Parts: sequence; structure tokens; C-alpha cells
Amino acid sequence: MPSCSTKIVLLIDGPNLYAASKTLGFDVDYKRLLKEFQSRGTVLRAFYYNAIIEDQEYSSIRPLIDWLDYNGYTVVTKTTREFTDTSSHRKLKGSMDIKLAVDAMELAEHIDQMILFSGDGDFRPLVEAIQRRGVRVTVVSTIATHPPMIADELRRQADAFIDLVDLKPKLGRDPSERPAPREARHPTLSLQRDHHG
Repeated sequence: MPSCSTKIVLLIDGPNLYAASKTLGFDVDYKRLLKEFQSRGTVLRAFYYNAIIEDQEYSSIRPLIDWLDYNGYTVVTKTTREFTDTSSHRKLKGSMDIKLAVDAMELAEHIDQMILFSGDGDFRPLVEAIQRRGVRVTVVSTIATHPPMIADELRRQADAFIDLVDLKPKLGRDPSERPAPREARHPTLSLQRDHHG
């Protein structure tokens, strides 16, 4: 039974959560996400990890990262490089997994529960290590997609699993809250003026 004294840390694998929510057809409202988990205990920290491709500093992710930074999240970014491997596939060099794992290990002695927003099976040994320190680990991802977006071994290792599809009503951003593109706003304004004028 969660209580206000339960000390929680949120670790969000940004690209993983983004991919899962997009596949399920919704945008995550990060203000609502924070509120949802604050209702389950005391959120000591909410970390958001994201790699930014070099030369794309002002990419589409930038406004989100800036917003998170000002609204209660600790944003951890890393510049990655794009390269072409021997089979001519474009790859990204640099991952946030190690940074997330190091932060999780450092925080373990201060928390009761860790909420990991990722389906990446590489995190299974981390979850196991955190559990050995007496911390309850909940993993948030989804099995509602085909194939599931969570690795089976990660889901089995976690103390609890929350399917993102079940959080959609609580975390989904209302599409009407999304700002309309600039061009779409002006005709509406002129129509209203004509109507009242």
C-alpha cells in the first residue's frame, strides 16, 4: 500500500517512452505524469534521459527538454554522433543507459521505490542489483503492442509492471491542448471578427 512516506525516484528512458506512447497513439503529458506518481508517494527526483544528435541541437525535442527542465524534472542529455557502419547503416554512437544505471545505483540507498520507464532488456541486471539493495522496482512499458515493447526478462525481474496503455487516461495529453499550427490560428481569428463585426 503506497503511502506519502514512500520515497520514489522516476527514471525515464526518453526515446523508449516516446516510442511506446506513439505506438499506443498518444502524447505523454509530463505534468500529469509527475502528479500521478506524486499521488503514490514522495517523488524525490524525476530524471529524464535523452540523447541529442550532434548538429541537431534545436531539434524537435528541444522545447520538451526545456519545459521538463523548468517543471520539476532533472534532464540528463548527451550529444551523440551519427555514423555509418560497415554495412552502410546509419547508427548513433552514445547511449544514456550507463548514465541511467549509475544514477539508479547512487540513488538506491535513499529510496523505497524506483519507477523505470523503459522496456529495454539491457536494464534487467540493473533492476536485479537495485532490488538487492531493498528497493522495490516498477517498470512502465507496454505489452499491448505487437510485438510487446518490453523485454520479457525485464518484465519478469520487476516487482511490478504497469502497462502504459492503462496509464493513458491519466497521462495522455488532451489533443485539444496541443497548440494549433500558426497558419491555422489566423483564419479562425478573422472569422470570429467578421462574425461579431
